Parts: sequence; C-alpha cells; structure tokens
Amino acid sequence: MNILKNMEAVFVAAAFLTTVATYATASTPVIEVAAASVPQAAMVAAADSKMQVITVSAKRLSAAEKAALI
Repeated sequence: MNILKNMEAVFVAAAFLTTVATYATASTPVIEVAAASVPQAAMVAAADSKMQVITVSAKRLSAAEKAALI
C-alpha cells in the first residue's frame, strides 16, 4: 500500500536510473574509412573541375517601389 502512495517518486527514480545507465553504457561508434576506398580518378576530377559562379546584376528597388509592392 505504501508503494502506491509514492508511485511518482518510484517513476522518477526509475527514469533517472534508466537515463544514467543509458549514458554509462553508451559508446561512440568508431568508423574507419580506408584511403583506397575513394578512386583516385574521382579525386583528380573533383580537384580539376571549376566551380560555377552565378552573377546577378539588377538595380535595387527604392523605398517607394517596395511600398508599392506591399
């Protein structure tokens, strides 16, 4: 009967212990990638390609034109 009166405290304690156990047993996965997994041709092609550049030239709207759009 006494445990039914303190069910909230039991739940909070169980949640706390579960959280602590989760963090205590967790580990960071280690992923190793071999250097040979990326083909050399792909690396050379990526290094030699030029980046596309887009230039937008337009006049800015004045305050009156902005107000007219609203």
